[in-house]
Amino acid sequence: MEEKLKQEPSNIIKVVLFGPESTGKTTLSEQLARYYNTVWVPEYAREYLQEKWNNTRKTCEPHDLLPIAEGQMRLENMLTKKATDILICDTDLLETKVYSEAYYVGDCDPLLEKYAVKNTYDLYLLTYIDIPWEADDLRDKPNEREEMFLYFQKTLEKYERKFIILKGSKNERLKTAVEHIDNLLEKR
Repeated sequence: MEEKLKQEPSNIIKVVLFGPESTGKTTLSEQLARYYNTVWVPEYAREYLQEKWNNTRKTCEPHDLLPIAEGQMRLENMLTKKATDILICDTDLLETKVYSEAYYVGDCDPLLEKYAVKNTYDLYLLTYIDIPWEADDLRDKPNEREEMFLYFQKTLEKYERKFIILKGSKNERLKTAVEHIDNLLEKR
C-alpha cells in the first residue's frame, strides 16, 4: 500500500494547483500544460467520485480517500515520465488531506497524511475564490469558499510549502503563474 502513495524520483519541476473547489484549477492546469508544451495530471478524485455518484448517488466517504490517493499518485508517476521539463498537477495528496480533514472533522488516514506531507513539489499555485462558483454533481460547499480557502492557505503555511496566491481573470492568473514558473526554470 505504501508504495502506491510514493512519488517516483524525478528531476523535473512539479507545480501543483491547490485550492477550494470551483476556483479554476483544472482550467489553469490545461492552460499551463499547453503553454509549456508538457502534460498535466488531472484530478483522479473527479473521475472516481463521478463514477461512484453515477452508479450509487453516493458522495465521497472516508474509505474512498486511500483509493483516490493511490489513483492520483499512479497518474502522477505515469505522467512524470511523459513530461518535458515541468509537470503540472491539478491536485496532490496534500489537497486530499485537506478535504479529508474538512469533511471528516479533522480526521485523515495516517498513511495518506504521511505521504501528503512527504511528497514534494517545487511550487503551489493557490487559487483564490474570486471566480464564479460553478455547480456540478460533486461540488457542495458554495457558501464555505472563504473558509475553505483559508484552510488551504494555512495548510501550505503549516507545512512550509512554497506557494503564491493566484487572483483575477484566467489571463491574469496564467500570466502570474508563468512568471513564477519561468523563475523556477531559470534557476535550474
